[in-house]
Amino acid sequence: MDEHRQQDQPTLMPNVRQHPGDEVYSLQLASSASSLPETKIEEGVDLERQESNELELIKTYDGVSNDLRKDEGLRRVCSHGNVVGWESEDDPANPRNWIRWRKSVALGIVSMGSTFSPLASSMFAPGVSTLLMDFHTSSTVLPTLVVSVFVLGYAAGPLILGPLSEIYGRAPVTNAASVLFFVFTILCAKSTSLNMLIGMRFLAGLVGSSPLTIGGGIISDLFAPEERGTAVAIFSFGPLVGPVIGPIAGGFIAETIGWRWVFWILAIAGGITAIGGLLFLQETNAMVLLERKAEKLRKSTGNMELHASMNREVSPGTLLLHGIARPFKLLTQSIIVLCLSLYIALIYGYLYILFTTFTEVFESTYAFNNGTAGLSYLGIGIGFLIGLFIVGNTSDRIFIYLSKKNGRQLPEYRFPIMIVGAIFVPVGLFWYGWSVERHDHWIVPIIGTTPFGIGMISAFFPVQVYLIDAFSYYAASALAATTLLRSLAGAFLPLAGPKMYAKLGFGWGNSLLGIIALAMLPMPVVFFKYGEKIRLRYPVKLG
Repeated sequence: MDEHRQQDQPTLMPNVRQHPGDEVYSLQLASSASSLPETKIEEGVDLERQESNELELIKTYDGVSNDLRKDEGLRRVCSHGNVVGWESEDDPANPRNWIRWRKSVALGIVSMGSTFSPLASSMFAPGVSTLLMDFHTSSTVLPTLVVSVFVLGYAAGPLILGPLSEIYGRAPVTNAASVLFFVFTILCAKSTSLNMLIGMRFLAGLVGSSPLTIGGGIISDLFAPEERGTAVAIFSFGPLVGPVIGPIAGGFIAETIGWRWVFWILAIAGGITAIGGLLFLQETNAMVLLERKAEKLRKSTGNMELHASMNREVSPGTLLLHGIARPFKLLTQSIIVLCLSLYIALIYGYLYILFTTFTEVFESTYAFNNGTAGLSYLGIGIGFLIGLFIVGNTSDRIFIYLSKKNGRQLPEYRFPIMIVGAIFVPVGLFWYGWSVERHDHWIVPIIGTTPFGIGMISAFFPVQVYLIDAFSYYAASALAATTLLRSLAGAFLPLAGPKMYAKLGFGWGNSLLGIIALAMLPMPVVFFKYGEKIRLRYPVKLG
């Protein structure tokens, strides 16, 4: 943070351009710049009056962006008058201008968190049978609840952690949540009753949602739209592969050294992540950085009129309430966010139906034990890796190609991959369900889950990047909206899985899921063709 010190004493002259010819933009980011005209400082114009006009434009046009190049311009704020901004468009203190290794460290830390937290969601699943014996219960619902309650915490956490990161900064919220995740995971290992374990699992999930929610905001802070595909691919590796690796490792751990050691190992991994964040994670939120800079300048110059370029005039409590309401605003006022969130929630629920039934299916049908039952998750894991490789290598290329072809950048250019790849979700469900129903060789249903993994990546990945592109500064809130619905689906849909399979069988049960997924396939086509018109006609005021 030493770079900030050299910018503590800029020359601030009222009504005079500090950098002649520079374009000056208000620091309202992509989510609140829908069709906002570019604003240049002209000779002889009263800058204080011009700043007021800029803020009025933001209030008028607050919504979703229609051209990302314009939105990226809104991140370039130069100081003028009593308004504190960056020293220039190339100011090294601006996270977007950080050198590569600093960006990589921030991305690496949040990606570690986004790996170990989802790992905890399913790593415990194969050891549930031994836990039930330890706590002397024969319930058929509690085993599923012990696994899925962690995901229920994922639903609650983003509603608080996302807004907090937009008020107080990404780094302090992420670090505090990492420390609490470490503590709650230790308490899971030391649980003396099933109720205590369920409670600690919920709290661990609540704070464990931090990297998944705030990570999108950090990516938006650091990377331009044409760079985000690769960054999101790295970031998404953990949330999608972690739940697959977890049961494989967890099965052998539970069978050899006991289910409590699953949590001890997770606590060690969480502790390493927390230490890494406390030592190396730097603040990336431009709004917070400029407010800190303005505070330093007020103290050093005695000028109490100095304020950040987008000064927030309401209390932190009010900002927090607005932040908590923001995901619900997006879900109720943006048809695109609602439909995408419902689709991701559906597929995520399917994933956890599979996760919570794999162990029973392969133990009862194929005589696997606790250790080898974890291998049943390999098919989905391989599908995730294949999908991540393909999507990660093509997302930015398609985005850049369509941007050059059409002369502008739109968030909707992320959807072509989803249009093609989402078909693999129903293919995998049909394959897996009927191969289990017919008692085919155990490798057949495992291979059958691979297309499902490819399809899930092809849907999950473009939606993540789309939301980051379309709601740049409020990316954490946009991701919180989707995380809320998908976590609720991941927590509650699996509770219906055993009864569904008992009544319909694995063939027709998974066919029902596949038919619903087939019915959702036209959605990305519609949003690719008409998404911009829908966004501009129904803007969402987020500020």
